Amino acid sequence: MANDHNKESRYRDGDMRLWNMRKADHPDGVTVDPVPITQGDEVTVLYYGLLSNAGADQVWLHTGYGDHDKWQAVHDYRMEKTGWGWAKTIQVNAGSRFNFCFKDSANNWDNNSGANWSFEVHTGKQV
Repeated sequence: MANDHNKESRYRDGDMRLWNMRKADHPDGVTVDPVPITQGDEVTVLYYGLLSNAGADQVWLHTGYGDHDKWQAVHDYRMEKTGWGWAKTIQVNAGSRFNFCFKDSANNWDNNSGANWSFEVHTGKQV
């Protein structure tokens, strides 16, 4: 499974985590691992959706926390192109909800038809 397309990437061809994420083949082209997300976790987002299929030369992960219509701590992360799609690993530091969508270098967006993607973030405390 060795390819030369991503030798400079932190994600290697032998990365079984990305391979398994891509194997899930979600219809929207987005997978997140691990799920559920606990505050402080490092999570990997793999994107092989609309922008990737349109041949984007660069994709950014656009993130924020909180309510779906009031994002806080908004940040764009440059994703890395891999053999399975575009990938980025970040630490989820805030509680409540982790929201995200994607944009490319031409400022085209994939926001899941306006719904974005959203995951509840757990504190790790048992109740």
